Amino acid sequence: MTVVYEDNHIIIVNKTASEIVQGDKTGDTPLSETVKQYLKEKYNKPGNVFVGVTHRLDRPVSGLVVFAKTSKALSRLNDMFRNGEVEKTYWAVVKNTPPTEEGTLVHYMVKNEKQNKSYAYDKEVKGSKKAVLDYRLIGHSQNYFLLEVNLHTGRHHQIRCQLSKMGCPIKGDLKYGFQRSNPDGSICLHSRRVKFVHPVSKEIIDVTAELPSGNLWDGFGI
Repeated sequence: MTVVYEDNHIIIVNKTASEIVQGDKTGDTPLSETVKQYLKEKYNKPGNVFVGVTHRLDRPVSGLVVFAKTSKALSRLNDMFRNGEVEKTYWAVVKNTPPTEEGTLVHYMVKNEKQNKSYAYDKEVKGSKKAVLDYRLIGHSQNYFLLEVNLHTGRHHQIRCQLSKMGCPIKGDLKYGFQRSNPDGSICLHSRRVKFVHPVSKEIIDVTAELPSGNLWDGFGI
């Protein structure tokens, strides 16, 4: 991880594709613990350090994750994420040409817990939740297309599932229809930018994350 913003109440990091945000059955050290350790060492703090998880990124996804350093910030950020008050912009590399250069995708998604996978439907079905995103074609290489995605809802695997449903699975994403995995186990989905009103100071926070190093994102002139 790389710290891209920090103040008394929040810390925003650029996570690598291999890191998990919160602990899971793998037992691997989650990003939340890495951030705690970073703060403990930086400020030479004794005892426990408070780090609150406000949202999550799938493990193979890279990019910005916002953590709270105080309970006040955590409570307010949780409400802001829930109410769609945090602008989240993602970049995704896909193999196929999107049907239009920009558009809005509206689907009804159902999560399958056993498969840890979501399915998108054109019409409402039993147990489904509405999922909405905007996409825009912002670049292309010889073999791939670069999309900018803005989320309006926060469903399980939403971008991965909806882009796949559109016929544009994300590079490396075997679960949602791409033909082969990336060598490092990542998928080419990156949480590029977050913008929101600071939960305490009320200033506008607007940060951008550098793309992962390596050649998976090469060729787009970015």
